[in-house]
Amino acid sequence: MNAQELKTKTPDQLRDQLVALKKEAFNLRFQQATGQLENTARMRVVRRDVARIQTVLNQKAAEAAAN
Repeated sequence: MNAQELKTKTPDQLRDQLVALKKEAFNLRFQQATGQLENTARMRVVRRDVARIQTVLNQKAAEAAAN
């Protein structure tokens, strides 16, 4: 997922996606703690996707406040 794709989505869609990614991150942390995690790189990807979505949401909020 890249920032261009995220900028075309509505804030509600972004929030829904953010919730889903946070749930996935929780499950990945749980799997790691129990030794069941096979793809450790997925944690990094999910964490960065969460950051991207939060950045785009903040940008949209700043644009709305400026108008």
